[in-house]
Amino acid sequence: MKKFNKFVFLLFVYILLFPPKVYSSVKEKIINNLKETNNLNFDFKQNTNGKIETGNCTLKFPKKIYCLYNNKNKKILVSNGKSLVIKSNNNYNHYPLDKTPLNIILDKKFLINNIKNFDEENKNKKNVNFRFTKNEMKIDIFFDIKNFNLIGWQVLDIYQNLNTTYLTSIIKNQNIEDAIFKIPTQE
Repeated sequence: MKKFNKFVFLLFVYILLFPPKVYSSVKEKIINNLKETNNLNFDFKQNTNGKIETGNCTLKFPKKIYCLYNNKNKKILVSNGKSLVIKSNNNYNHYPLDKTPLNIILDKKFLINNIKNFDEENKNKKNVNFRFTKNEMKIDIFFDIKNFNLIGWQVLDIYQNLNTTYLTSIIKNQNIEDAIFKIPTQE
């Protein structure tokens, strides 16, 4: 019995002196998950000032994305890391990526560094929200509270357009051909 009591006492002292680091913060888990994520494939639902659009995207860090919208105009959105093009049967719009909110959303290093320095996270039962303000744009980034995946974003741009995008059916770290991020030409 003395050996057992001695063992329990030593175990208790060990735990006090060297507590197990079992619990890490949600913020740390999100950062670790981001570090391990090279790319994502997902379905999306986008609400821009009440106009709902859906589709599928492939995102590759840093700053590359290809989205095919489910609409009759065959709308696509493509970023090669420097430029962003939104093309459909009727329109062709070309933007410098650094003038768009996607420049921040697709920048894993920016997200990680800013989440690290975030004093407070806004969380509820389903997600964690981090808000960034840059170049007169307010950007909220949402992460799942259970698996720490990126699950969406909301942007209030300089023209006061509110755009909310939710991600579903998320698949991480697939083999992706860089050719899909080639900027399409105007026809």
